Amino acid sequence: MTIIVHHLENSRSQRILWMLEELELPYEVKRYERDKATMLAPPALRRVHPLGKSPVIEDTAAPGATGARVVAETGAIVEYLVDRADGKLGPPARRDEALAYRFWLHYAEGSLMPPLLVKLVVSRIPLLGKRVAGRIQPMIDRHLDFVEASLGEHPWFAGDTFTGADIMMSFPLEAARSRAGLGERHPHTTAWLERIHARPAYQRALAAGGPYAYA
Repeated sequence: MTIIVHHLENSRSQRILWMLEELELPYEVKRYERDKATMLAPPALRRVHPLGKSPVIEDTAAPGATGARVVAETGAIVEYLVDRADGKLGPPARRDEALAYRFWLHYAEGSLMPPLLVKLVVSRIPLLGKRVAGRIQPMIDRHLDFVEASLGEHPWFAGDTFTGADIMMSFPLEAARSRAGLGERHPHTTAWLERIHARPAYQRALAAGGPYAYA
């Protein structure tokens, strides 16, 4: 099996490289650079998927597929890879932990990432942007306090077991530490970041993906 990861610099796709390293699945990386003026993905990604976004993977040996299977969206890719790895890093056996796994897997992009992205975009608007970003920060703080409380009860997002939910939560929390107030007020979250960054698979993914601003 060979999986091609269409990897955009400094993006959500870093999580997919990490996931593949944790699962020990063979993969190749095709790197893309952002447009320097707009910071958007290059048009070349639209040849892989109509939305032209990253991450996207191509599974060249997918069971039942007549050609390479293309999968987009980070959460969908994580679930696809869990299935390809026979459940490794998927939901734990205990029901409460399995529900927590599913919650955090979807919370990462569905609830936490949107205000972080809005703050990034509006902060680049002269004058008015800083005022709007300031109004968004209390919403982000509420999310960060919520995450902190959870990690104060368990070492990982699904409980005592490291799962794909932790991989999904990595990018928004790295981004929050970089530009949205995650810091000394959140000792459990910062300790969690230190734990994931120390994992050998995470380090291998950094080497495979190239420079990453949020590590």
